[in-house]
Amino acid sequence: MSIFIGYSNKATKLFGIYIFLTYKVTDNELQSTMRNQQKFLYFLILILPSLGNQIVDSLITKILSTTTAPPQRENPTWDPLTWIKDNFLEPPYNPDIDLTTMEIATRHGYPAEAHTVTTEDGYLLTMHRIPCGRIGCHQKGGRGRGQPVFLQHGLLSSSADWVISGPGKALAYILADAGYDVWLGNARGNTYSRRHVSMSNSDSRYWDFSWHEMAVYDIPAEIDYIYDIKAEESYMNYLDDRGSSDDLLYIGHSMGTTMAFALLSSRPEYNNKIMAAFALAPVAFMSHVKSPIRFLAPFSKDIEMIIKFLGANEFMPQNRIVKFLAKYGCELTQVEREICENTLYVLCGFDKSQFNSTLMPVIFSHTPAGTSTKTLVHYAQEIDEEGNFQWFDYGLQENKRRYGQDKPPSYNITEIRTPFSLFYAQNDWLAGPKDVQKVYKHLQQSSQLFKVPYDNFNHVDFLWGIDAPKLVYSTLVKIMQNYR
Repeated sequence: MSIFIGYSNKATKLFGIYIFLTYKVTDNELQSTMRNQQKFLYFLILILPSLGNQIVDSLITKILSTTTAPPQRENPTWDPLTWIKDNFLEPPYNPDIDLTTMEIATRHGYPAEAHTVTTEDGYLLTMHRIPCGRIGCHQKGGRGRGQPVFLQHGLLSSSADWVISGPGKALAYILADAGYDVWLGNARGNTYSRRHVSMSNSDSRYWDFSWHEMAVYDIPAEIDYIYDIKAEESYMNYLDDRGSSDDLLYIGHSMGTTMAFALLSSRPEYNNKIMAAFALAPVAFMSHVKSPIRFLAPFSKDIEMIIKFLGANEFMPQNRIVKFLAKYGCELTQVEREICENTLYVLCGFDKSQFNSTLMPVIFSHTPAGTSTKTLVHYAQEIDEEGNFQWFDYGLQENKRRYGQDKPPSYNITEIRTPFSLFYAQNDWLAGPKDVQKVYKHLQQSSQLFKVPYDNFNHVDFLWGIDAPKLVYSTLVKIMQNYR
């Protein structure tokens, strides 16, 4: 049996999950029975997004509590709910599947905190903090004394990206153990940042944002909050010499780099608040994208059509259904595992040798974490513009009303004063080498460019690659030492 699952959270929620199943059975009676059960399961999964959480929980509990024996020829009548779990050897259960970012860090022995930040336009964001390493915050370089470093995730992701690989491998842990005060951002609309001071996330107005708003509202609010906390802790600890603890460092992956470029070119005062920035798989210019996301580009100007196709509000949120399928759909057979792996490869670039397949259930239980449809459209516009890095294009009339001109303004990244270290990979299908080199040429001379010394390294290997600590993080941390 093999499974392929596609997910789209449309406004109508009539077709939330499409599941295609193939199997090979020679016994006619058993084949007929399996087809009937397939229809039942297809219907069940199809309507799950429209059901209340209580019903979903009840169904999932029923599935999990059912014995997992596959149908036998002698007994073709079997419980359809057992069919989703085949009787194959499963890898050891990883508790991180069912934990939050903060709980994952705590389980691995790291102190962790959650902080709520309010943006200028009313969004309530959750930041996760790992203030020190496993040696404890009472040692020299402990809480309030480490240099703050802010990590911003990419598209459809969350703070979990930085801890999934585990101690000694995940960047958040490596930095905390090196004495940094680690802050993990969560962009508006993702799993941890779904609230607003006056709007519900069921309101379409809530989802009227792209990565531009994340850049000019979210990051400034988070950076200012970090500085406030650091100042308060420095005062409370009676630190006369606060030194480098005030000099914030920024690390972004994918969309996290897009947000940094947009922020520092749109709100230049924040160049004074970020001592140095580090871009993993930088995304700004997108002329050489190989990922299938480029197929959206020709339709990016037809916003109404895109919204009708993808849904008016939220795109690919994390929920109980997605988490359940991640937990049990990526670890049954070799076929299922390869399908899950290829979901990443086809979007980001093929690199089987660097991918730790045992992490798949954990990765897919936290990713996708949701964003707005408008965010995806904005990226599609960047591809369609053939090399321009610009604000959201609303069309001729709305552009005139919002911007006072026919076309949206471009981000002038040549004005960025913060020194950047750009890390790129040859096999990255989203942050193409030529596009990254173009970004580098537009930045000031204080910036640096680093190519990962492994040709098959792809877009997500920066987060979960087996050799990411050796190929990327060791160089990254070494450069960071120059700013302490």
